[in-house]
Amino acid sequence: MLVPVLLFTAGLLCLIKGGDWFVDGATGIARRFHLPELLIGATVVSIGTTLPEVMVSTTSALSGHGEIAYGNAIGSVICNASLIAAITIALRPGRVDRAALRTPVLFFFAAAVLYAATAYTAGYFGRPVGIALLVIFVVYMAATVLQMKKSPASGPEEDAPASSLGKDLGLLVLGAALIALGANLLVENGTLIAQALGVPESVIALTFVALGTSLPELVTAITSLIKGHGALSLGNVIGANLFNLVLVSGVSVTLAPFSIPQAAEIGGINASLVLDLPVMFLVMALLTLPALARGKLSRLQGLALLAIYAAFCVVQFTL
Repeated sequence: MLVPVLLFTAGLLCLIKGGDWFVDGATGIARRFHLPELLIGATVVSIGTTLPEVMVSTTSALSGHGEIAYGNAIGSVICNASLIAAITIALRPGRVDRAALRTPVLFFFAAAVLYAATAYTAGYFGRPVGIALLVIFVVYMAATVLQMKKSPASGPEEDAPASSLGKDLGLLVLGAALIALGANLLVENGTLIAQALGVPESVIALTFVALGTSLPELVTAITSLIKGHGALSLGNVIGANLFNLVLVSGVSVTLAPFSIPQAAEIGGINASLVLDLPVMFLVMALLTLPALARGKLSRLQGLALLAIYAAFCVVQFTL
């Protein structure tokens, strides 16, 4: 058990330093090109912090463990919204850019409806569904690039950072690499510990693996708060949740189609259909709709999301 603990610790250190570099690089690029931090968070940062989910889910699907790929995608969305974003909001609520938030939120719910409709009607994610999810990802990226081009400048030219573009890109790439490495170490060794304690694989996917692969978002959120870039954190969470459905699930399903896992039931119905998918919609609606309606986030909103996540985890471990 000593080796897993040491590797777990090494992964944590990689996450911390990688998150620091990643946020510095992303905010440097945002300032240099006068782009809203929320948009940068919802695209570049989100892709980087979603790398662990892509690796874990794809590897799981190809190795015949579709339940991990499925649970990781949904669990990561729930974790990102009701734990990571909730911490950000509870600690530092504030105003948000509704115009920048509208596009990723719209695409998320469009993808979530397709995902849920497939789960409820077919119970099987075939290759056409995976391709459709990847198409949504491509359309979203194209729409976001167009939105960035139309975004007003965030400040005068003299406010541009002194660091070079090469340095910002280097920090972004190195930070993403360290984050991916750290998350992989934490998930692999943490899962070994969880399995030794007798935790079911489906529960591990929805909670432990989802939390582990969401650690990059958590590290980015905390680092962004410390550095005063709350908008970057919120954009990262919403963008990462979209990518969990269209990129992570899209790649996994396209390479290795799988059925919804049948690990537990609630009232004779698959627990995923009764609990997991509804909670995913609930936490994302609670996170985004008030922000779109009022243009700001409240501490009560963050606390409510944290309470939902705590209840969700308790239920998972008692099924």
